[in-house]
Amino acid sequence: MMETERLVLPTPDPLDLPLRALELGCTGRWELLNVPGAPESTLPHGLPPCAPDLQQEAEQLFLSSPAWLPLHGVEHSARKWQRKMDPWSLLAALGAPVPSDLQAQRHPTTGQILGYKEVLLENTNLSATTSLSLRRPPGPASQSLWGNPTQYPFWPGGMDEPSITDLSTREEAEEEIDFEKDLLTVPPGFKKGVDFAPKDHSAPAPGLLSLSRLLEPLDLGGGDEDESEAVGQPGGAQRDVVSAPPCSAPLARASSLEDLVLKEASTAVAPREPPKPPPQEEWAIPVDVTSPVGDFYRLIPQPAFQWAFEPDVFQKQAILHLERHDSVFVAAHTSAGKTVVAEYAIALAQKHMTRTIYTSPIKALSNQKFRDFRNTFGDVGLLTGDVQLHPEASCLIMTTEILRSMLYSGSDVIRDLEWVIFDEVHYINDAERGVVWEEVLIMLPDHVSIILLSATVPNALEFADWIGRLKRRQIYVISTVARPVPLEHYLFTGNSPKTQGELFLLLDSRGSFHTKGYYAAVEAKKERMSKHAQTFGAKQPTNQGGPAQDRGVYLSLLASLRAREQLPVVVFTFSRGRCDEQASGLTSLDLTTSSEKSEIHLFLQRCLARLRGSDRQLPQVLHMSELLHRGLGVHHSGILPILKEIVEMLFSRGLVKVLFATETFAMGVNMPARTVVFDSMRKHDGSTFRDLLPGEYVQMAGRAGRRGLDPTGTVILLCKGRVPEMADLHRMMMGKPSQLQSQFRLTYTMILNLLRVDALRVEDMMKRSFSEFPSRKDSKAHEQALAELTKRLGALEEPDVTGQLVDLPEYYSWGEELTETRSLIQRRIMESVNGLKSLSVGRVVVVKSREHHNALGVILQVSSTSTSRVFTTLVLCDKPMSEDPQQKGPASPDVPYPDDLVGFKLFLPEGPCDHTVAKLQPGDVAAITTKVLRVNGEKILEDFSKRQQPKFKKDPPSAAVTTAVQELLRLAQAHLAGPPTLDPVNDLQLKDVSVVEGGLRARKLEELIRGAQCVHSPRFPAQYVKLRERMQIQKEMERLRFLLSDQSLLLLPEYHQRVEVLRTLGYVDEAGTVKLAGRVACAMSSHELLLTELMFDNALSALRPEEIAALLSGLVCQSPGDPGDQLPSTLKQGVERVQAVAKRIGEVQVACGLNQTVEEFVGELNFGLVEVVYEWARGMPFSELAGLSGTPEGLVVRCIQRLAEMCRSLRGAARLVGEPVLGAKMETAATLLRRDIVFAASLYTQ
Repeated sequence: MMETERLVLPTPDPLDLPLRALELGCTGRWELLNVPGAPESTLPHGLPPCAPDLQQEAEQLFLSSPAWLPLHGVEHSARKWQRKMDPWSLLAALGAPVPSDLQAQRHPTTGQILGYKEVLLENTNLSATTSLSLRRPPGPASQSLWGNPTQYPFWPGGMDEPSITDLSTREEAEEEIDFEKDLLTVPPGFKKGVDFAPKDHSAPAPGLLSLSRLLEPLDLGGGDEDESEAVGQPGGAQRDVVSAPPCSAPLARASSLEDLVLKEASTAVAPREPPKPPPQEEWAIPVDVTSPVGDFYRLIPQPAFQWAFEPDVFQKQAILHLERHDSVFVAAHTSAGKTVVAEYAIALAQKHMTRTIYTSPIKALSNQKFRDFRNTFGDVGLLTGDVQLHPEASCLIMTTEILRSMLYSGSDVIRDLEWVIFDEVHYINDAERGVVWEEVLIMLPDHVSIILLSATVPNALEFADWIGRLKRRQIYVISTVARPVPLEHYLFTGNSPKTQGELFLLLDSRGSFHTKGYYAAVEAKKERMSKHAQTFGAKQPTNQGGPAQDRGVYLSLLASLRAREQLPVVVFTFSRGRCDEQASGLTSLDLTTSSEKSEIHLFLQRCLARLRGSDRQLPQVLHMSELLHRGLGVHHSGILPILKEIVEMLFSRGLVKVLFATETFAMGVNMPARTVVFDSMRKHDGSTFRDLLPGEYVQMAGRAGRRGLDPTGTVILLCKGRVPEMADLHRMMMGKPSQLQSQFRLTYTMILNLLRVDALRVEDMMKRSFSEFPSRKDSKAHEQALAELTKRLGALEEPDVTGQLVDLPEYYSWGEELTETRSLIQRRIMESVNGLKSLSVGRVVVVKSREHHNALGVILQVSSTSTSRVFTTLVLCDKPMSEDPQQKGPASPDVPYPDDLVGFKLFLPEGPCDHTVAKLQPGDVAAITTKVLRVNGEKILEDFSKRQQPKFKKDPPSAAVTTAVQELLRLAQAHLAGPPTLDPVNDLQLKDVSVVEGGLRARKLEELIRGAQCVHSPRFPAQYVKLRERMQIQKEMERLRFLLSDQSLLLLPEYHQRVEVLRTLGYVDEAGTVKLAGRVACAMSSHELLLTELMFDNALSALRPEEIAALLSGLVCQSPGDPGDQLPSTLKQGVERVQAVAKRIGEVQVACGLNQTVEEFVGELNFGLVEVVYEWARGMPFSELAGLSGTPEGLVVRCIQRLAEMCRSLRGAARLVGEPVLGAKMETAATLLRRDIVFAASLYTQ
């Protein structure tokens, strides 16, 4: 049988087929011709060029025939290949954006599409790196969540976004100059210019000539002859006399008929009414929650979310405003149900197919809310530093720092955002992180509505007013009146089973303070102390006691609470160590039944099964398991995260009966108890021991009382030592909680993120901060007042400063400066010890106040108030002849002459002399004379007060009063230009530089004022009044301009200093443009300068990944400590290098004027966990790490978690710079850290 073999023929090439393709123009249509050949086209230049496949070209040229490669041939060493020219490749270009779009035209009733219309598109060239507009196209899908540090943020709401028309108009205005309208009329250095505009004159009556118009071209400001002729006119003189006020100075002669006309007109004009203040804008609207919302279901027939219970009034009010898309601020008591408002906003966003972001201050609260909201809504995601779950969900839960990063990086999530919910807004008072809330609120775009949830705060309206002005929208403030579960506050003085009933009511559920209960507690404590003294001697027991006393106190207290069925209880202790001691000391206490023990055991086994074997045998895990089986729990930052979550879940189920916790447990964790116990009312705040603030006490005490389960909540304060003072207890329990205060501060990250965007300024961020709100809230009123003053200034007549009046402006400025200089010297005198000593009884002083102008007085009595001293003084005055207020006492001269300015031209009574007794402030004493009178102050005051009574009003003054008045009058007559005064330098021994220089300057100004020529002109009074009015308006305008300008910002000097630091280190250039190092620093979450400097100094590139992680732990570790002597030499050198770089940055900061010293800046680094992190990254089990450091396990875990976040940010920065090796090392370091119990998944996310 013959074997047949199948022939394998090669696949025919398309060009071998008897066909040829022909392209018909640009329509994309082809035709096949029955003629072999290459494809052709009907286009004049043939088909567009296409590049060959690079892979096939490389294989064909270099791999298919490697023999011809000149590897060893010397003759081919200089050989080159001629590049094949392809001019058509130069014509390839990216596609331009589509300039138009098709818009459907629909029937207005049916909605049927009738046709399409082509419309031109605007802003087609926008991108995420050039525009802040929401109309820019979205970025890559990979960057839609987190954004990119190189992208621009979206335009913040509340700022006026410039439109394309505005920008184009501004550019055209800069390029084109109108030579008819834009020319300057005032030459440089001149005060006046030329007005080229044609003047509009009102037409005179037929047959009459306008005198002012005829005299306008003439120069009538000249000599004395013109003045005398003008005054000689009978009509002018008569008019001048008529227009003079009854008590004015001698008549001033007019310089022209025009002046007379103007004077006559001015007298006929009615006095100007003061301008009405502009209506204040109301941005914070308080909502009444006392009246029920009867038509709630009629207004919202189909609510977006329904609960199994009936919402409260404040919740219904908030829901009504959410349906109107309003922003709300809900300040409610603890456990009142603020979360209901957040739940409705999430449901509303899902109904509208938009997105919601829920922010919380701490990661633990984010995890809990994720579990709660996921069980309720399903479509919920979580974004924390190390966890990213369901980022595409409609509701995203995250910390506020992550939202800030997304805003600065231009995340596309912001586009679909309808609500941002800020939980626990009172956390804005945190000194370290409070600035993040302000940054986020300022940077949120205009289309995002805001929901603020907070505990009760006293200044909720002020805070809401700030946000309303900031975002230019009304904020509705909804506050609860009272707690849903009232609280009762007790003092507990027992310490044994015999005294376990010593529980004394101090503050009842109605808010009444019971002093009877306080004194009963004091008596009980005193009686026990006396018995103790009888038994053990006079030595009193210590205030706090040791573990044994604590054990006795808690055993008796818990036995009493258990008997009264007041468990579960949370015990707040302000020390991690004391929490552990108190829980460990209760070894004999067992509060759970056998069924509860079984449930706890099964839950523990299920939760700990995810840990590796050695981690399950950690001492803390075993100890906590034993405590939990007996119904006890411990919760503080030193506990492992997974154990804290186990404790929280068991406590929420009611299986943990007694929980020893620190203050962090009360921050937002919604786990109420029946009773709350305070171990002490004093805490250490990082610097000193102090009593609890009312806000802190209310926050923790608010955990007492479970809504729907308990009629009242019980709060107990333990009195282990002495009973606290009643005033301290009253202040803590009934005082107002802390106000929301701005913690705004400038950070390098904020400055760099705003500098890289041309349209945003750091000054705008500072203006809109809560700290600047008190001075900026009246900006609109200031702008209106400035416009009104500008209008008034334009209507004023220019003063004549020609001839003898040429130095009138200088005379005015000299007088103002002299007055200000003397006031400064007098303030220094009144602030000095010698100055106050000289103001004793009998000292003669010159009084200058509203009622008295340079009147002599003698001090009768000196008294002190809480703020300043008060001098009771006998002062000379005119005897009142009538009840006319214009004739009561001397008035300040309207136009000051040199004698008025230089000396103290003393007041002399024009008629009979009288006296009065005035209480003077230090600012009312214009000068202290060298004269001292012997007076009896008490007799004079007694006589004067007696004569103030109607019965003795006409009695003559006593001899003591008459003698003092006559002596003062004699002094005034003898020294008309002012009596000799105490010299501040020679007599009062004031050596302050400002006083000495002020005295020299005052003498110089006095000489200039005496030599002024303007005062000799007869037109001086009239022109001085005009000049003074003009200068006062200009001064007020300068003040308003300063308040509206950036120069009034409190943080502006620090901003300039920090920019100088960035400029010195090379992060920005001289023009303020952010350079590469600055863009790298923007990608860092913390320690941006130090990390960037380490990267650019190549301090990390030569190290292994585990060594880099160990060194960077010094930047995130919070517990101070010494790195130890067991470190490898590489790590020791690395620590020294990091400290050297930090020192260099600190020195630059000091050189640029910042307040932080070099030692303080370097002291922020803590290298106590370097060895722990190094061994962990090398693979050491967690159970062996405990012996390397005394730091609690929970703090070690937190440090490693934050370190992994820092490694990821460094990885992104290395890629931005183009350092793939360092980026790979940081990726490896993060991988080495993320293992075992440190990165065990949260129980709330499972």
